[in-house]
Formats: sequence, structure tokens, C-alpha cells
Amino acid sequence: MAAGLTIGQAAAFAGITIKTVRHYHKLGLVDEPARDGSGYRRYGSDDLLRLVQVRTLAVAGVPLAEIGPLLGSDAESFAASLVDVERQLTQQIDELAARRETLRRLASGDRALLPDRAAALLEGMPSLGFTPDDVTTARESFVLAKALVPEGFDDYLTDIENALQDPRFVTLTRRTAEVACWEPDDPRVAELATDMADHYLANPAQLKIVTGLQARTEAATRYRLIAHHGEQRQSAAARLAALVETKLRSAGVHIS
Repeated sequence: MAAGLTIGQAAAFAGITIKTVRHYHKLGLVDEPARDGSGYRRYGSDDLLRLVQVRTLAVAGVPLAEIGPLLGSDAESFAASLVDVERQLTQQIDELAARRETLRRLASGDRALLPDRAAALLEGMPSLGFTPDDVTTARESFVLAKALVPEGFDDYLTDIENALQDPRFVTLTRRTAEVACWEPDDPRVAELATDMADHYLANPAQLKIVTGLQARTEAATRYRLIAHHGEQRQSAAARLAALVETKLRSAGVHIS
């Protein structure tokens, strides 16, 4: 009976595939044993031990390129290397946990791209009379604001939270949603623009909703992307926004 195991038997013993054994040979992690008289390679106890060692380190997360030097090092270097591997694995675990949390937030809706405060604001909008379309527009504007002006987003949310306590602000904001059904030259556009501008001028704290983000932004383009999100050019909504800004500028308010 031939001494030693065939490559298939050795692979089964180590809990890996024949292809993996051959890959270890190719990388120089395990020496290929000599062939017997029948032309088969026979794996002895030393070969099997090496296979198990390589397999164990690989499963533990040690990169294959580092296994050879690791097995050839002294006990102190071996232990130090394992500590480094453990640190890398811990970092990978943290990254995977963060990805899993992102997936969970995606499944829960708004909380994937927005902080809990913003999600809570959106959830409370229907109780104030806002339609699903209003909530969608607000959600998209929040996402843009957080991405384009992250340093001012918390203050922006605070300003909105406070403004939503004012019934007049809520009424005016809800009326802006109706503009989508109006023609650009509808006289109601100018009337609403006057009402909104007058309200903002009478309530400086709420005016920060219009001016706060752009005051922190070096590029005026970022502010305009947020403030005019969802508008179509030459629409009633675009005309409303332009009229409100013009009236505020005329009153001395700085708007880019």
C-alpha cells in the first residue's frame, strides 16, 4: 500500500478543495510532495500539517500573501502578526456592521439618507395638512441640503421645526404646493409672493429658512439647487420663487 494520501484525500482531510490545494502550491505556501512509483503525489503528515496551518490562517482572515512569511517567523513575530490581523478583522467587522445598519435604514425609508430629526419632521407633515407630494418634495430638498451644505443642515432643521409651530407659515407653505396647477401669469402668483415676502420680513427667525443655507455656502449655485428644487423653468412655481426673492432683496435682504 502506498504511503501517504492522494491530493483528493489530503484536500478532504484539510477541509478544502483540490483546486485550493493546487492554488497553495502555486503560491508556494505548501510544497508539492514527490510522486510515487505510480505517478501520484503522496501527502505525508508534514504536508497535511502545513495544509491545515495555511487553511486555518486563511479562514481566520490572514491574506494569502502574508501566510508564508508568517509561518516562517519566530514565535514572537508570529504573535505580533496575529495581533495586526485581528486589528484588521475588527476594522472589517465595524465596516460590515455599518453597511448592515445602512441597509436597515434603507428598509425603514427616510432614515437611510437623513438623520432622525429630519425623518421625524417628514413623518409629522401629514398631520399639518401636507399632501404626500408635499412630503416628497420636502424629503428631496432635505437630502439635497444635507449633501450640499452639511455644516448648516442642523440649523436649517431647527429653523423649520420652529416655523412649523406657526400656523400662518404652515398655511403659506401649503399654498405654495397649489402653485403647480397655476399658469405662470396667474395673478394669484404675485399675491402669494407678496404674502410670503411680507410674512418672512415680519418673522426674521423664519427668514433664515431662505437665507441660512446660502449664507454658509461659498457657491451660490448650491443654494439655488436646494431652494429651487422641483421647479420647472418658466413655471408658476419658478415665478413665485423669483418674485419672493425679488421682494426680499428690495427690502434689503441679501440673497445670492
